[in-house]
Amino acid sequence: MGQTLTGLLTSVRAIAGRPGTQTRARPGDGPDPGLLAALRHCGDHLAALAASGPLTDARRTRLIASIGALTTACSTPGADAFDALLRTGQQALDSGGDAGARLALALADEATALRARSKGAWRLRGNALDALGRSEEAITAYERHLALQQNTAAARDIERRIATLRAAGDRIDEALALVADGNGGTDGAGAGAVRLSRRLPAAEARVAFTELVRLRTTERGAADPAVRRLAALYAEHRRLSDRDLMADPLLGGAEPIGVPGLRRFLAGRTVCLVADTPHTAEREQRPGSSLAALIEGYDLVVRCDAVRHAAPTARTDLHAVTLRGDSPWQGPRWDRRATARLVFGDPLPHWRLALRSRLVPGAQDRIGDATLRRPLHDPALLAEAADADGPASTAYTVLRLLDFLGTPARVDLIGFEGPAALPPREREWIGARTGTTDDTAVRITLR
Repeated sequence: MGQTLTGLLTSVRAIAGRPGTQTRARPGDGPDPGLLAALRHCGDHLAALAASGPLTDARRTRLIASIGALTTACSTPGADAFDALLRTGQQALDSGGDAGARLALALADEATALRARSKGAWRLRGNALDALGRSEEAITAYERHLALQQNTAAARDIERRIATLRAAGDRIDEALALVADGNGGTDGAGAGAVRLSRRLPAAEARVAFTELVRLRTTERGAADPAVRRLAALYAEHRRLSDRDLMADPLLGGAEPIGVPGLRRFLAGRTVCLVADTPHTAEREQRPGSSLAALIEGYDLVVRCDAVRHAAPTARTDLHAVTLRGDSPWQGPRWDRRATARLVFGDPLPHWRLALRSRLVPGAQDRIGDATLRRPLHDPALLAEAADADGPASTAYTVLRLLDFLGTPARVDLIGFEGPAALPPREREWIGARTGTTDDTAVRITLR
């Protein structure tokens, strides 16, 4: 990686340092000066990475690969490198840290200068400013994105983020009003000396808010009504710093369930786990289908992950999904209607953020809590060591959990053949517990 990084840095500097880059190039004369400026920013970032020692972070590795793709696009005659520029900015943001966010912002600035009506460029700028804690500037960029965004569903996340940033700022404004309401603290000493503002970077605002609460509590005592309100505003501000507002905080009345609740939900019921394949879906949807009748005969129907082939109206009593990738909270929202939904994932902060970002209010009646997020490896449940062959499939995780709970009357697998067949070690576990196999329905019945 060291040689690759050094070689890429040389290429970036060679392209970005071409003469005549301060004037806008004519079509066909080479990369736009804005792209060359973006490459110079990337070169500076690569130089800092090279000086920091060996790279073991996968996110930074992906950023380096993205910079390589941008470099290739900029050096290819006639190529449109704008999309590569946005992808590099997003990878810089995903790489984490202030340095990554600053690179993303620099690339977003070049992108918005190149194409002022690019909704992707304005969203990248808003995300970068947001990551740097520059909330008021982020709101302005997000609003420019919304003015260009035609997709209502895609706009909802940004609208919610703007509402969260504004709500956090409103808590600061109300706190300042409490301090300056004529009850003291405005004489340059004590709480009134704290410099708190909604325009402060987020990290500085948190420190200033903390100091304001500490000083006012010392001055007035914790029993003072204004101090209690100030403490409440502080708690709300910290909560808004960690998570976005939700249109429906109770998720449409969904009930969180843990291991005891799931055990009761399954008790005495027949369960079938249906594979999501084109063949199975076609047979299930066929008028008068024997497979549809078979599935309908179970008390609970389980489907896993992104259900792409079954009809949106296909019955789903339990939907299970496994979080994968470094940013699992950025996937499609879970809008398939299900009686209960289980989300498997680790680490805990990623799992919580994914639930806040991807659950759809009203799409489930029950949602598995944190005690059910990693059943295979949780010491309170199966407590197995992580498998060297890679993470388990969602179907296998569900089966192991059902087997551990032991309350379903019967568990069957339907359609898990051919491309839908589980990995060998998972098939081996199932084979040791198979009671009967029905070739007509492609059904495996576990003991």
